[in-house]
Amino acid sequence: MKIQVIDNQIEAALKQLKKQMLKDGLYQEMKRRQHYEKPSVKRKRKSAQARKKRLKALKRSREHESD
Repeated sequence: MKIQVIDNQIEAALKQLKKQMLKDGLYQEMKRRQHYEKPSVKRKRKSAQARKKRLKALKRSREHESD
């Protein structure tokens, strides 16, 4: 990840960096790695994420078809 600072505008670059980190899921990853996660909990979390992603895609496709 690379963010350019133009004309010493640190605040703007920081804002851009935070936005990029949120988009890439780095904050979530850092929070998750703070403590050990049991394999069973990891499987449940991944399964829930997949379910959420699948439902979101299904909802998006239904909205697209109705338009």
